Amino acid sequence: MSGELNLDTLLKTLSTKLIEGVFVFVTVPFGEVPVGLAPRMLFQESEAEAHGLAHEFPSRMITLNVHSSLEAVGFMAVIATALARQGMGVNPVAGFYHDHLFIPEDRVQDALDVLAQLAA
Repeated sequence: MSGELNLDTLLKTLSTKLIEGVFVFVTVPFGEVPVGLAPRMLFQESEAEAHGLAHEFPSRMITLNVHSSLEAVGFMAVIATALARQGMGVNPVAGFYHDHLFIPEDRVQDALDVLAQLAA
């Protein structure tokens, strides 16, 4: 398996990259992604029958610049717990090479501070 498994190593080598822009979560009818829209991710849930483009959770995306294994145990739990202690929700997404955090738009600096403390 590719990527780091050791939790201590993951935390010690953690760095972040704030991605430009504000991201939102939307629901579209199955197979009807609007032309010109390039989703960051596409996830099909059983409730995806809802129609329209109402959106929720304006957020900023933080990429964790450490190549964590998809089998790494506890990495996201440590991060989510540290953010929760600051009263902050997070929507984590695991990619093959990196994990990505969607943080409330108005809490991005708080999140970056928490992540820096974890890496220290």
